[in-house]
Amino acid sequence: MTTGAPGRSPAEIRRDIEVRRRQLGTSVEALRGKVNELTDWRRQAEEHKQQLMVGAAALGFFIGARAMLRRRRNR
Repeated sequence: MTTGAPGRSPAEIRRDIEVRRRQLGTSVEALRGKVNELTDWRRQAEEHKQQLMVGAAALGFFIGARAMLRRRRNR
């Protein structure tokens, strides 16, 4: 006789395993969908267009200011 969970038959354990397996499959599919959504850079760019524009403007300002400072030092 094998030892297992007290009071549970092998059939009950198998059913429980199948239920858990289905739940895990559902969770994996949901996670896969979320990962695809978050790693889709085109969609992210579209959803965060304003933040990207502000960031690009700030970066352009920073690069321009730094270039001007270098020119002044070289004179």
